[in-house]
Amino acid sequence: MKTSLTELDDDTVRSMAIGAVFSDFGGKVNSIDFHRKDDLLVTASEDDSVRLYDIANAKLVKTTYHKKHGADRICFTHHPSSVICSSRYNLDSNGESLRYLSMYDNRCLRYFKGHKERIMSLCMSPINDSFMSGSLDHSVRIWDLRVNACQGILHLRGRPTVAYDQQGLVFAVAMEGGAIKLFDSRSYDKGPFDTFLVGGDTAEVCDIKFSSDGKSMLLTTTNNNIYVLDAYGGEKRCGYSLEPSPNTTIEATFTPDGQYVVSGSGDGTLHAWSINTRNEVACWTSHIGVASCLKWAPRRAMFVAAASNVVTFWIPNTSNAAPSPMDAEAGAQSEHPLNP
Repeated sequence: MKTSLTELDDDTVRSMAIGAVFSDFGGKVNSIDFHRKDDLLVTASEDDSVRLYDIANAKLVKTTYHKKHGADRICFTHHPSSVICSSRYNLDSNGESLRYLSMYDNRCLRYFKGHKERIMSLCMSPINDSFMSGSLDHSVRIWDLRVNACQGILHLRGRPTVAYDQQGLVFAVAMEGGAIKLFDSRSYDKGPFDTFLVGGDTAEVCDIKFSSDGKSMLLTTTNNNIYVLDAYGGEKRCGYSLEPSPNTTIEATFTPDGQYVVSGSGDGTLHAWSINTRNEVACWTSHIGVASCLKWAPRRAMFVAAASNVVTFWIPNTSNAAPSPMDAEAGAQSEHPLNP
């Protein structure tokens, strides 16, 4: 099943169906991330596991456990077998809030100390060894993989959320009251060069993503509203309201061509919208409850949704038949081969 990203249209998006299920987690999946260039997915879960998947073949490649620190937010570095993972335990005592991990030999390559409370947002620069973290301690810290010490810190009100644009030249920070501040990543110490306000919505932003062309920003708020903003002027291009999900934040994602948004909702459904027409093009039952983690693969017609202790891979269903039911066996694939 080979579907290139250039072929994404309403019908292809509408045809997305579950192609594989991994349900052998011992706790809630906290975060997921795709490698930018390799066919790899990494997950971090409340069972203290970090898991690496081959997404071209829907196979679990490796599982490592981190009982001392736990596994919360996670993102790939540029290397396909190394990740940055935030800690869940002992943050206030030892401050080892972030770890640079090698999945290849299960080693911690470096600890990063500084945050005293849980990290809610984590992202890697697409162009160099810098990365950023936003914490409930009201700070954003800027780091370098090669150095233990924090390279820069921004003190903010509220729960800060961070994202780099796809060129790595700009980063966005969301803060209290729905304000989005844009910084030049080379001279962030000079302060933001622009500030946007999401008009009429003062809920905290729990996730930011830039489209791959850098023209749009996707915001998800704690009250389950989704906004697509013009990344240059901050104007709202479209917005969608979803069912509330108490105690669970949802995640939305752009398709790689920047033409569609896919999101979970508080009633356990998944939705896709065309940004250009502002219309909903698909609504699916997720079969897994509220999808708290959802990302579209950078180079494939595929997205991954995680809820509670299950991860599902979604691919275009090119047959006219209904999608095959989820296999109850832990980690099993459906009969559809996963090779988009």
